[in-house]
Amino acid sequence: MKELKFLQENIRRQLIKEYLVHEIWDAGFGGVEIQRTPQNTIVLLRVERPGLVIGRKGSKIKNMELTLEKKFNLASPLIKVEGMQEPGLSAQIMAQKLARSIEKGWHFRRAGHSILKRIMDAGARGGQVRMGGKLTGERARSVKYTAGKVISSGNPSEFIDKGYAIAVTKPGIIGVSVKILRNDVKLPDDIRIMKVDTKEVSNDGGAQGEGDKEDE
Repeated sequence: MKELKFLQENIRRQLIKEYLVHEIWDAGFGGVEIQRTPQNTIVLLRVERPGLVIGRKGSKIKNMELTLEKKFNLASPLIKVEGMQEPGLSAQIMAQKLARSIEKGWHFRRAGHSILKRIMDAGARGGQVRMGGKLTGERARSVKYTAGKVISSGNPSEFIDKGYAIAVTKPGIIGVSVKILRNDVKLPDDIRIMKVDTKEVSNDGGAQGEGDKEDE
């Protein structure tokens, strides 16, 4: 019973995310976080351009809150908008931009490398772009471009920001995924070299205090 309830909640959250992406795609959707409080259900939206979400006198937000309450059964939803300081480090925003570029007719290789360059220019330690579908011709295939360091397995994969989007083209649908390893992430194998003052170290490698004088 608990497993079924958990599954239903995850499905609802995914449907909410898809609805929000559709409603505010032009604002640069960077992610959503849902928090329940005794008074409200806070829906925190992270976007590239907050002004496009708020709308005139907050009308767009009010309409979305009404839909979230009636269609998705969220109790007293309260939408809050947070601007992204560096959109180039948001995998979701970069995935959507890549999908839109492909829909506008950009060659997939040019679009992929352009997004990857923007990610690295924003200060990421690494980035990866994947595209799959009918990229050229009738046969579906996939390509992957990587720059810098990207972790794909083990616990370090938790440090990776991931984003997904789709591009609808005449030949068919192209799936897009983006992974970003931010510059502020510390990995287990990161080594920090500390500078040691050699004057304070004795010949045998130990520290010599004032009372530790050698006998002549």
